[in-house]
Amino acid sequence: MLYLLPLSISCRVPGSPPAPRSRRFLDPGGGRGVGDGLGGVRVFRRRALRGTDVRSNTSSSSSRKGRHDDARHDGGYGDDGDAGALLASVRRLLLSGSAQDDAAEGEAEEDEQGQFPKRWAIVFLCFSAFLLCNMDRVNMSIAILPMSAEFGWNPQTVGLIQSSFFWGYLLTQIAGGIWADTVGGKTVLGFGVIWWSIATALTPFAAKLGLPFLLVTRAFMGVGEGVAMPAMNNILSKWVPVSERSRSLALVYSGMYLGSVTGLAFSPLLIHNFGWPSVFYSFGSLGVFWFSTWASKAYSSPLEDPGISAEEKKLITSQTTGGEPVKEIPWGLILSKPPVWALIVSHFCHNWGTFILLTWMPTYYNQVLKFNLTESGLFCVLPWLTMAVSANFGGWIADTLVSRGLSVTTVRKIMQSIGFLGPAFFLTQLSHIDSPAMAVLCMACSQGTDAFSQSGLYSNHQDIGPRYAGVLLGLSNTAGVLAGVFGTAATGYILQHGSWDDVFKVSVVLYLVGTLVWNLFSTGNACQKKEKRQRGIEAWLQILEMLKVSQFRNKMA
Repeated sequence: MLYLLPLSISCRVPGSPPAPRSRRFLDPGGGRGVGDGLGGVRVFRRRALRGTDVRSNTSSSSSRKGRHDDARHDGGYGDDGDAGALLASVRRLLLSGSAQDDAAEGEAEEDEQGQFPKRWAIVFLCFSAFLLCNMDRVNMSIAILPMSAEFGWNPQTVGLIQSSFFWGYLLTQIAGGIWADTVGGKTVLGFGVIWWSIATALTPFAAKLGLPFLLVTRAFMGVGEGVAMPAMNNILSKWVPVSERSRSLALVYSGMYLGSVTGLAFSPLLIHNFGWPSVFYSFGSLGVFWFSTWASKAYSSPLEDPGISAEEKKLITSQTTGGEPVKEIPWGLILSKPPVWALIVSHFCHNWGTFILLTWMPTYYNQVLKFNLTESGLFCVLPWLTMAVSANFGGWIADTLVSRGLSVTTVRKIMQSIGFLGPAFFLTQLSHIDSPAMAVLCMACSQGTDAFSQSGLYSNHQDIGPRYAGVLLGLSNTAGVLAGVFGTAATGYILQHGSWDDVFKVSVVLYLVGTLVWNLFSTGNACQKKEKRQRGIEAWLQILEMLKVSQFRNKMA
């Protein structure tokens, strides 16, 4: 019977030497789920002994019955047809459909039942968390004007207050990723939201106590927001199948963009009617309401959720690593992989241009386009709206391409190339444009194409190392934050000795470097290779266990 198995299956018979370490990617073992080591193997062994089907795809009861009938009548080896059942079961294992087909079948069953998928409830809660995240972040940029007038702060002090947020934000990127991967994303994201919400609400009290208290409070707020993104990445890596990954991440990140729009729109109204402290009280209280919903409805993985349907759980676990948190982080393995460094370098190159545009855009509108401050503030909202729309549009395109058979690697490279080359092209056009309206449109297009990165590098952490998605995002986002800090400071130096054209040229060069690095070293196929290897392991284990059962029965007879 063994000669019927294809030789290309990557598997290991118990007792043989393990596969070389270099052939693994970022899943060296531990935990459960696809490719998760001995814990998952023991589950498959028990299932094989019970004679159950070890596949994780979704199917109807009638089709399962038909397949079991086929298994009973296929072949004539053994006293009870065990060998025939064995061959049929192995054939089903090796010839099972792709993950995308299983996902489509599972979605069809959910639609028939009329249930709202629990995974999208988790995505919406993450979206609302990031909406609050940027609302609480941008309110200081508006409230700082009346605050500086009341407390007599000079521009240098204002800059110190604005930068204090990044002290905590930068320090907790990697720490937040480690915490999320080892403890679970639900706990970490819940902590982050409630922590930064309390810090936001305490801001007026800290400002009245003195500048040192305000700086510490803003740094504490950065601590809370710093762990949020790695925690979200960890949660979605366990809850969202690969066929829906781009659109779900795009929706969550669009919450950040819409949060900036909401904060910039409502902060002036609250300050005008109720005074500047009202901004921090009202925005901070929203986080408490969010946390009460999150604590009662969310779970770190579908395996922990008692309310999720069996069909949806099968759909999710067939394409994700919905297992337990990891116990240790293999830093040497992670940092030895070129795709990880492609993420880090590309994130730096991407955020350099993004942070410059978003930080210095009002100044550009005022100095170059001659808009007044009110007009500059209004036009600053336009890029955020454009990014929210184009991010979701790009996510839909990416998932459609994956569902139609295009490899994840190709899709990630296409989307991120648009996210790099699009802004580079539109920035080079600014020096040739004289019309303010065309300049604003060019800026909006630059940021709109930039948002395609949500389906490129921002989705890739879960592709290459789903069990360490939080740590990977913490590493790359640390580089991204450093790019924002250095890029913002370097822009001031360049403007003092040069022009805006020089500022844009530096950004364009980094966009091109990022494009080259990304297309040379990035990948999106680690999960697919892991799933193929696991299917081979499942097949061998079922063969061995069923042979043992058959031999035992023959001896008893």
